[in-house]
Amino acid sequence: MSVQYRYLSEGLAALTLVVLLLISPCGLSAEQGVPEVSDKEMNTLTTLRNLVSIRENIEKDITALSKEVGKAESETQKASLQQRLIKLDSELSVTEENFENISAGVDLTNLRSEEEAQFDLKEELFALLKPAIDEMKDMTSKVRLKSELKEKIAYYGERLDTLDSALQNVDLLRQKSDSDSLNGALDGLAERWRKNQAFMASEHQAARLQLDELMAAEVSLTDASQDYLKQFFQRRGLYLIEALLVVLAVILISRTSNKAMRRLLPGFKKRHRSFRIRLLELVHRILTTLLIIIGPMVVFYVVEDWVLFSLGILLLLGFGWGLRHALPRYWHQIQLFLNIGSVREGERIYMDGLPWRVEQINVFSILENPDAGITQRVPIDDLVDQKSRPGNPDEPWFPCHKDDWVILNDGVRGKVTGISPELVQLVERGGALKTYQTGDFLAASPRNLATNFRIKEVLGVSYALQEKSTETIPQILRDSIQQRAEQEGYGEQLINLRVEFSQANSSSLDITVIADFSGELGDLYNRLRRSIQRWCVDACTENGWEIPFPQMTLSGTVGKLP
Repeated sequence: MSVQYRYLSEGLAALTLVVLLLISPCGLSAEQGVPEVSDKEMNTLTTLRNLVSIRENIEKDITALSKEVGKAESETQKASLQQRLIKLDSELSVTEENFENISAGVDLTNLRSEEEAQFDLKEELFALLKPAIDEMKDMTSKVRLKSELKEKIAYYGERLDTLDSALQNVDLLRQKSDSDSLNGALDGLAERWRKNQAFMASEHQAARLQLDELMAAEVSLTDASQDYLKQFFQRRGLYLIEALLVVLAVILISRTSNKAMRRLLPGFKKRHRSFRIRLLELVHRILTTLLIIIGPMVVFYVVEDWVLFSLGILLLLGFGWGLRHALPRYWHQIQLFLNIGSVREGERIYMDGLPWRVEQINVFSILENPDAGITQRVPIDDLVDQKSRPGNPDEPWFPCHKDDWVILNDGVRGKVTGISPELVQLVERGGALKTYQTGDFLAASPRNLATNFRIKEVLGVSYALQEKSTETIPQILRDSIQQRAEQEGYGEQLINLRVEFSQANSSSLDITVIADFSGELGDLYNRLRRSIQRWCVDACTENGWEIPFPQMTLSGTVGKLP
């Protein structure tokens, strides 16, 4: 211990004794102007009194040990005494530190702290991050100090219990022993343990007092967070505003330059842009992103706010660490953006159960199904795993358009009123709505009536008309159907009409009527079927042709009735 530090310690001890004398019963009474002492202050003064006594005892032990070291006859004995002397010096330093902390009533750690050595692990990087780490350490200093004090109290409490048990056992052995030499050894051991007990008790009490003071000054987590944020923005709010203004300025300049390029470079306005235009826009976007990142860092560097600068470095490191696995995917996105990747503009891809034409590739790409009349905007990342191919002009995109009449495999016939990537809606005759998921609609193999459609009906005549059934009856029947179709207003939409002998059935001679209509009459599909049947029956009635009904022959043994 230095001479100045010893003088300071003795001065503090003398000051403490003067305070104790002033508050003792021999001092001034309350009526003479001495303020009353609270329980907390009394506990503090008692602890300080114990610390002074312990310090004096330790100093005496150090003096005695120093003399014994000089008189030691063997190196082993001298080394053992020096180890005890080092331990006493450490205990004296801790006692002095506790005495100063409790006397001051505040934490004096920052007054004793020495300049920290530089980081030896990646010095340059950690030198940049050190201000942010120091800020976080300062933010959590009270929490860490509280945890350390609790651990210290538990540590000394456990050892004090052990010393109490050991001293009780030594006292019991001392009472039952009749050997002077053994009693002397036990007394020496007990004396050394009592000194350790006194030191540990003082440490235990000092830690308790510091913990009580810390908990008394403790505020709620919400208040502490609000106070910290308030102080943080009071000190650094201006710098953050300047950084935000720089970011806004970069965005404004970027938008202005982008508009200027679109106005001055005609290639920007084309539907399918060239590689050079795409590369120019990509460089513009990358440069804008870099300036948005670097701008605030430059502000923090210029104003010399190393905490914000270090936090920015931490964020960039975290962002870069997260990007290391995504870089190959971003490279594919760049290729797509430049229209040199696996998906290209104007080509055909199959995604989400539908074929799409790639109208435009950008950060958000446009896909279109021309027949269904639907488009969707997808992020460019969704196209990374897709492959496009050139399409042929006659390739179908969707089995129908909006307002087309269709017939599905389940027999439902309706008009398509809505198409989306998710749902297809039909309205049946009478106004009932039928909704299908798009995948289910396509799986039902819709039959589109909007172009042209064919109706095929079969008429059976009696075998008595066998001579006329192959040529005469089909010709007369065709003329009759054609005439009636024109009379009822279907003549222009009747594209083709054929009546042919079909087959000799078991009970009739079948004649097939084949009528092709234009898609304008798709909504009348069932009505036209009924009309053709009606026209055929009318023609049979007018010409006296018999329409047989199926006959069923019963065979077998008929039993007698009882």
